[in-house]
Amino acid sequence: MQPIIIVLIILVVLVFIALIKTIQVIPQASAAIVERFGRYTRTLNAGLNIVVPFIDSIRNRIDLREQVVPFPPQPVITQDNLVVNIDTVIYYQVTDARAATYEVASYIQAIEQLTVTTLRNIIGGMDLERTLTSREEINAALRGVLDEATGKWGIRVNRVELKAIEPPTSIQDSMEKQMRADRDKRAAILTAEGIRQSQILTAEGEKQSAILRAEGEAKASALRAEGEAQAIRTVFESIHAGDPDQKLLSYQYLQMLPKIAEGDANKLWIVPSEIGDALKGLSGAFGNLGNGAPGFNTGRERREEPPVD
Repeated sequence: MQPIIIVLIILVVLVFIALIKTIQVIPQASAAIVERFGRYTRTLNAGLNIVVPFIDSIRNRIDLREQVVPFPPQPVITQDNLVVNIDTVIYYQVTDARAATYEVASYIQAIEQLTVTTLRNIIGGMDLERTLTSREEINAALRGVLDEATGKWGIRVNRVELKAIEPPTSIQDSMEKQMRADRDKRAAILTAEGIRQSQILTAEGEKQSAILRAEGEAKASALRAEGEAQAIRTVFESIHAGDPDQKLLSYQYLQMLPKIAEGDANKLWIVPSEIGDALKGLSGAFGNLGNGAPGFNTGRERREEPPVD
């Protein structure tokens, strides 16, 4: 009885193992290669799959999602014989699990080597300056070559990026000095332009100020001259209305003589000939005033009007 139980237990275990090998669950965005006696039979897609246990075997499980693979820096010689180190990043996706399994031994290593050789061919036809400024061109050329070569491997290269381009240390120092000199030059130009603009604005301000000052002085002079003319007219009209005689004019002239004599420049006087007669008349008037002679009107006497015919 005991051997029968052992045999049943062994059969149950074998059935369980067979069920496990029969039912294969493939995750989403994955594929599995099935071989029967070492020969490719079919590709298992995502979901629940049934295989023949102990006859069918799964050779490889492949991730169908887009993959990102960074490659280490590779030394590349430019057209002007300078060595630059280039880091690359490849974005690829497996489109045919069977081709990726049987057409190439290791598609990752194959893509890396193909990238290195293609980079050397592309960079070898460019100088350093063009290499540093033509990333998009290099990316497009590299992607075209990789996509064409990896198509038969069941691989699609979606994108190629140059992560870094490192020229030699001496070239980097020279480039930094050149950039520093360019920055200093631009700063000097901007400073000179600012000074020039400031001087122009200052000159414009001084010009406008001088114009306004001249206009103000001209208006002030015109108003001053107009005021003096008005004063002269007023004085003339007053004198004309008072009807002064020769004696009063002589007296006023004598009062103005000290003012005329003021200043160091007034060393020569020109006395009109008529002033002698006026002075004679004035002296005669003062003489008559002292003698009390008639003919000079004092404050207590009334001037007689001549008879009217």
